[in-house]
Amino acid sequence: MTGLEPAAGGPAEVRPLDELDRRIVSALQLDGRASWTAVAERCGTSVPTVARRAERLFADGVIRVAVMPEVGADGPSESFVLRVTCRPGQQMRAMEELAAMAEVRFLALVTGEDDIVAECVIPRGASLFEHLVDAVQRLEGVERCRSDLLLHVYKVAHDWSRQLLGEGDAASAATHPHCQPAHFDDTDRAMLALLREDGRASFRALAQELGLNESTVRRRLERLQIGGCVAVVTLVPAAALGLESETLLRISVTPSRLGEVAAALASYRSVRYLAATLDGSSLLCEVIAESTEDLFSFTTQVLAPLPGVLGWAAAMEVMVAKRGFVTTPWWEERVRRASRPLAVEGRRGA
Repeated sequence: MTGLEPAAGGPAEVRPLDELDRRIVSALQLDGRASWTAVAERCGTSVPTVARRAERLFADGVIRVAVMPEVGADGPSESFVLRVTCRPGQQMRAMEELAAMAEVRFLALVTGEDDIVAECVIPRGASLFEHLVDAVQRLEGVERCRSDLLLHVYKVAHDWSRQLLGEGDAASAATHPHCQPAHFDDTDRAMLALLREDGRASFRALAQELGLNESTVRRRLERLQIGGCVAVVTLVPAAALGLESETLLRISVTPSRLGEVAAALASYRSVRYLAATLDGSSLLCEVIAESTEDLFSFTTQVLAPLPGVLGWAAAMEVMVAKRGFVTTPWWEERVRRASRPLAVEGRRGA
């Protein structure tokens, strides 16, 4: 069973993976650069089986391993959440243009009153008008853009599938990057450019590309990981793991209870991302649920009873195009299929 089954004449549809594929994805979210031997041991199967299955997942665009720079690695910056409304029928065009912007870290097509939600990382001191108003409002198809400053990140879970499948701790620690631009040199940046495209590139291949020896490349990557400058992340659509719902919640909280509510929410496995925003003493929370019923349970039994929660607005993630500045393979596949001539698609479907 593959994870992407093309629909005739349309974009690829994500299909749930079987149990072994799920375990492989979980192991790769724990360590995206783990050897096939280590992954096989964790999954309880043979190395050839794991290698064959994983390579198919990569080839089908179900997963991608990338080494992502942490926010602040290029210097002091500010992160803003953008809520974009598009003219009818122009959502995908706006998504493509936003995905091409280097400063966009997260990008999703959503339901609700907004069409697109994005996170934009801007160098501190840069013109907010230029980045948040002019650059976005000039995009073809964009009708309106509302922005909000991210004040503090409480939780980022890169290994969420492992947690939801019951293999990890209930709460993932938030990332607190302390990397500085001085930690990088030109060779580091060249190495990261290669690892952004293929996070599993071997040290030998990297060394050949960079003109260095393997041990030097290994030490450089380990230094950046230990210093909190980069993270190795395995991207996978939640639907491939049989999880029906990826939801963004904008939660309104009594100001004096903001930290208390954030601490309580961060303890739940289903919460993948949690941050405080400037507007209205709010929390931005990304939740992954196995079903609509589980999402109902989370909102009614977890969120609603929390002292200090005043209410919330929600948007379902229809398609995620970018995470950690890296475009997702399923988004790229969707764009490729949309750009093919109709005559070609017709012949293939005949």
